[in-house]
Amino acid sequence: MQDLWRLSAVDLAGLIKSKQVSAREAAVAALARLDAVNPKLNAVVDHRPAEVLADAASVDAKIARGEDAGVLAGVPVTVKVNIDQAGFATTNGLKIQKDAIAKDNSPVIDNLRKSGAVILGRTNCPAFSYRWFTTNLVHGDTKNPRDPGITPGGSSGGAGSAVAAGIGHIAHGTDIAGSIRYPAYANGVHGLRPTVGRIAAFNAALPERTIGAQISAVSGPLARTIADLRISLAAMSGFDPRDPWWVPAPLEGMKREKRAALCLNPDGLDPVPEVKAAVADAGKRLERAGWKVEEVTTVPPLREAADWQTKLWLGDSYEAQLAAAEREGDPGALACLRGKKADVVPFDAAAFSKALVRRATLAREWLLFLEKYAVLVMPVSGELPFPDHLDRKDAASFARVWKAQLPQIAIPFMGLPGLTVTTGLVGRVPVGVQVVSGRYREDLCLLAGEAIEAGGVPASPVDPAS
Repeated sequence: MQDLWRLSAVDLAGLIKSKQVSAREAAVAALARLDAVNPKLNAVVDHRPAEVLADAASVDAKIARGEDAGVLAGVPVTVKVNIDQAGFATTNGLKIQKDAIAKDNSPVIDNLRKSGAVILGRTNCPAFSYRWFTTNLVHGDTKNPRDPGITPGGSSGGAGSAVAAGIGHIAHGTDIAGSIRYPAYANGVHGLRPTVGRIAAFNAALPERTIGAQISAVSGPLARTIADLRISLAAMSGFDPRDPWWVPAPLEGMKREKRAALCLNPDGLDPVPEVKAAVADAGKRLERAGWKVEEVTTVPPLREAADWQTKLWLGDSYEAQLAAAEREGDPGALACLRGKKADVVPFDAAAFSKALVRRATLAREWLLFLEKYAVLVMPVSGELPFPDHLDRKDAASFARVWKAQLPQIAIPFMGLPGLTVTTGLVGRVPVGVQVVSGRYREDLCLLAGEAIEAGGVPASPVDPAS
């Protein structure tokens, strides 16, 4: 069978479980695809083919013994370089962490392997995972396979680039301010930011995370089909006692009326016409699929939530973050921290307390809104994917980038799930929409996402554009 790397994870796992294809064959195909296109992309920055083949052989052996190989049996997946994988450096795009070799796996790695996944390689991110662009001083620059002139997104830019180009069927990413949702948007794939507490997180190779990261950063999947997001969420979300925030919430919640709110211009975002058109089109796709869609002009606060989220993300231990960035010397990281200093400093105990109080209030407003509507559909960004490294062009461009990313930055402050659904292309530049639902209702995001996906042209792997 040719081009196994083109298949969905669902289809490939089915073939492997039924012994029509071996996990080794799938791994060989994935490694060949990586070798063929990664040199143009630099999406995967570390991989060990012998270990990949050994892991695939273990899956085949389990199937031969008649054992359950898991929901991702033999499916090649990539993981981001900011989580622990035993024997690999947890670099997070940093020279100063290039020797931070993990002795144990993070919960995400363990859960993926329990589900039968074969870890194909580790994907790139910007230094400290700060930016919506992906370059650093240790691994270099990652390119978007659809157009090298536009950003692959960040911080999970390597993940988005890899899965869009057919390097792996599923990509792991992390998200504190859009770092899953934006790479999915920029590369023309789907990406799910789960609820805080859904997927266990812990990196023994690194210091304990600050409280801002603990209550808003998550791991999640990127993939070319919504069905693949669904099975990868199930795979990643298993119990692990190392994360005290993990919640044993069911993957399927109570049935809800298929009622969606649609907002073209949330909280004064002022999106470009192409983005508004994509959101409006997604609403029509939902209606054709039997959803009740109501256009709304106002939603609960996004701008205030985004401001507080930025403070929690960058203001918490700002001086320590700046000192680390200065030691690293990464221009993008320094530009990010210095450019936002006036917005996040000082962030003292009183401000921290106020942030947590406002978090409860704003989360309540959002949860009440999402009791009325099963989902909200709105822009991922106010603009189409940016020209690469736009944030470093000048002060006006830096401000422009941050202004456009409002819908991504805000949602993590409330700990809510958010899904990017790619909906098409403007020329060769991808566009898509964001679907938001209530806590632990990723199933509703995915239900709406399936309807939006079905109304368009399915995403498929692309060869890198020149």
